[in-house]
Amino acid sequence: MSNATKMSARDRILNLVDANSFVEIGALVTKRNTDFNMQEKSVPGDGVITGYGLIDGSIVYVYSQDAAAMGGSLGEMHAGKICRMYDMAIKAGAPVIGLIDCAGIRLQEAVDALAGFGNIYKKQAEASGLIPQISAVLGNCGGGVSVVSALSDFTFMEKGAKLFVNSPNVIAGNYVEKCDTSSSDFQSESNTVDFVCEGEAELLAAVRDFVCMLPSNCEDMGLCECDDDLNRLVPEFAADMADPKKALADISDGNKFIEVKAGYASDMVTGFISLNGITVGAIANSDTVLTTAGCAKAEELVCFCEAFGIPVLTLTNVTGYAATMDEERTVAAAAARLTAAFACAEVPKVNLITGKAYGSAYVTMNSKHIGADMVFALDTAEIGMMDSKAAAQIMYADEINNASDKVAFIDEKAAEYAKLQSSPETAASRGYVDAVIAAESVRKQLVYAFEMLY
Repeated sequence: MSNATKMSARDRILNLVDANSFVEIGALVTKRNTDFNMQEKSVPGDGVITGYGLIDGSIVYVYSQDAAAMGGSLGEMHAGKICRMYDMAIKAGAPVIGLIDCAGIRLQEAVDALAGFGNIYKKQAEASGLIPQISAVLGNCGGGVSVVSALSDFTFMEKGAKLFVNSPNVIAGNYVEKCDTSSSDFQSESNTVDFVCEGEAELLAAVRDFVCMLPSNCEDMGLCECDDDLNRLVPEFAADMADPKKALADISDGNKFIEVKAGYASDMVTGFISLNGITVGAIANSDTVLTTAGCAKAEELVCFCEAFGIPVLTLTNVTGYAATMDEERTVAAAAARLTAAFACAEVPKVNLITGKAYGSAYVTMNSKHIGADMVFALDTAEIGMMDSKAAAQIMYADEINNASDKVAFIDEKAAEYAKLQSSPETAASRGYVDAVIAAESVRKQLVYAFEMLY
């Protein structure tokens, strides 16, 4: 990342918030440490700018670390400014956005700086579930600062920035040229970073866009104006179901889907859509098996939505669990946590079965059995224990051996099983599905459901 192309700490804030809306807090605060001739060093603002402003008319609190002031290193007063800003944000019920560009702990302040880290961590923990917290990594984010980023609800990272607990070169057997563990790609694939952006301007615009989708606090309804037709049909939905990202965009207001953690656990798609101005957390299977990472990714979104009163939508297309030695060690526990997250969440929950819904993996995916408020199924969906042909082969194993035409016999019994046990109409007749719908009517059906539940 070229320093020549980087914005200053103040410019980053001014590009993030609405024009002429930023009010700085603690502008004259600076270091008080005098050890190691620190009294002779000028550290404006102690390396961080803090304050509040507006994004699309709503208040947000922002801090931006200043790499031009001792590398943006974190000292006692630097941390104190951030903590004071957190107190104000919690009291006001407004999001906190941290623009991170920090050389790490200020060695000249040592224990005082470490105390500062602890105080920030504590404030972040206190704010968790009360106000949204967003970190944007625009430079260095190493050591203890990486924990600040990870304690946030969502982390944005610019390509070329660095995020690490340990520098790649100090990890045994590794070096930057072999594997840059501090890179945005590595951290995105490792579930540390939620969004990766090409440049600072793109990142700041993405943060603005994302904050507008979120409620300001845990008691905010978070409603927006909707110009989209509530009765709009989506004839392309059936064709786009193979790619849940497209399918979710099809049904959202203005065809807008914001994906979270795109680089991690690609078998599960998570993010946010809007339905008649209501922000909805969206979870969809992009592979027909549940994995440990996919369950953890979905669980994290459900927990965030529950904390902030955001309704949840699932698009279910799942046949079972990933069958590998590594997955067998962990997938049951991960599926259990996801099941519990859905079962305990009290926000409105809607499930749309778009394809196959087999076995206990289907039960885990926000089924009626664990508390979904409304369940829809497309008229092409399959709901049951397993594939009907496989079921027929197990149930009629002896008869198949004696059949003159084994293939025809299996097909006949599979069709019978599908009709009696696997059709969406069968599930609906038992109350497990509330309505069987056509693919093109999905948007309006979901809009009505969430309006009723909300």
